[in-house]
Amino acid sequence: MARPASVPTWLFALSLYFGVCSCYFSVPLRIYTGKYNVTTDLTPMRRVALTSDGNGLSLASDPTGSVNFLDMVNNLQGDSGRGYYIEMLVGTPGQKLNILVDTGSSNFAVAAAPHPFITHYFNTALSSTYLSTGRTVTVQYTQGNWEGELGVDFVSIPKGPNGTIAINIAAILSSDGFFLPGINWQGILGLAYPMLARPDSSVEPFFNALVRQLGIPDVFSLQMCGSGLSASNVFDLAGGSLVLGGAEPALFRGSVWYTPIMVEWYYQVEVLKLEVGDQNLDLDCREYNMDKAIVDSGTTLLRLPVNVFNALVDAITRSSLIQDFSSGFWDGTKLACWVKGETPWRFFPKLSIYLRATNTSQSFRITILPQLYIQPVADVDGMLDCYRFGVSSSANGLVIGATVMEGFYVVFDRAQRRLGFALSSCAVSAGVPLSEIAGPFTAADVAANCSTGGLKEPLLWIISYALMAFCALVLIALLLLLILPCRRRNRSGEITDESSLVRHRIK
Repeated sequence: MARPASVPTWLFALSLYFGVCSCYFSVPLRIYTGKYNVTTDLTPMRRVALTSDGNGLSLASDPTGSVNFLDMVNNLQGDSGRGYYIEMLVGTPGQKLNILVDTGSSNFAVAAAPHPFITHYFNTALSSTYLSTGRTVTVQYTQGNWEGELGVDFVSIPKGPNGTIAINIAAILSSDGFFLPGINWQGILGLAYPMLARPDSSVEPFFNALVRQLGIPDVFSLQMCGSGLSASNVFDLAGGSLVLGGAEPALFRGSVWYTPIMVEWYYQVEVLKLEVGDQNLDLDCREYNMDKAIVDSGTTLLRLPVNVFNALVDAITRSSLIQDFSSGFWDGTKLACWVKGETPWRFFPKLSIYLRATNTSQSFRITILPQLYIQPVADVDGMLDCYRFGVSSSANGLVIGATVMEGFYVVFDRAQRRLGFALSSCAVSAGVPLSEIAGPFTAADVAANCSTGGLKEPLLWIISYALMAFCALVLIALLLLLILPCRRRNRSGEITDESSLVRHRIK
């Protein structure tokens, strides 16, 4: 949300005041805006677990029989503009809340106080099992922030794995720009790794707790059925599926192609190149990964580093059939409109992203059609159909957000430290598939390591924790000086504490 999206910055303050040492730090995350969904007829489901078989995905029966994926199909609502959310029961008795699904953060947080943009909130006083830890937590996003207290309580998912688990909950008491008009969710489900948890990685994320307590496989998968439509008037249609514990074959077509997870904080991947139509942007691959490349369901758009974004817009402009196009469309300040019924898809090329395969000498290509990145905006003008550009520039790295994810079924195979992409069964419009996958391609001509970033923040965390440890040592030393008497021998050989000597001198 990355919430939405985007990339964290660091604030570290070390203060020493009257013998007290205090250390503070915060790591902002992110959030954006964008769209719609469709439902599909699904074939009967079966329980599966993931096994490795090279480029594709092998499916085998779940030996424990503990996961029923049929219960999880179509358990998401919403769209990329308002966010994809799942219904959860929080506390005892369970209070029903809609929770935003975000693979770009790691805290489970729910509104615990009234807010003008939400219909209800988690009332901690009504839960007999809620326990406050007494710790405060603040998370800041590119747009908005919230502050609250950490607690522990029980949570279950009606359309999820059977069972109730005890998890860390951030009870949001105040926020600014986090809850937005028109949303229908009251909290956020961070599905990334502990390293992103706030205030520190000791706060176990929801999915880690789910795997540990219910014994399900350390895998989840996500289908977002917005199909590139934005700002729909249709409210609360089924928006897709969050499958916890594996992957459901009915939700994708063909094979699943894997790319390694480079660093376990965000779901960081390695992008090798981008193409506009058949035209390679021909940039140094490190440009694509500056300062990281991540897959984030909490970000609406495909976000590209500034140099990459400019090169992509230039390439689209050269290959587009539109000769004179307002720059405001590319930077997101203006819409492009056509007479109703005249769709613009033929004017724009396909966009392709090459990802390194688990066989690191190879790559594969995920491609989205214009229907996914030239996104309809509803009810702008009764005579016109208007569209926005589903790509934006980023100062904090490349983010594969909903613009791309809506074309694919994405498997977060944490057990084998890899992400899988397959063609989503709902990424179809008027019988036309809106996404493509191809490969393998050789990656021998690409640098051995295109990922120049991503370790900056972990390194800063290490430095920060080291400084905090130093701060704690200074605090202990000061407390010892203040509390324990500094005993000295006076001339007569008697032991006198320093406070007595000070009083004597004052006299």
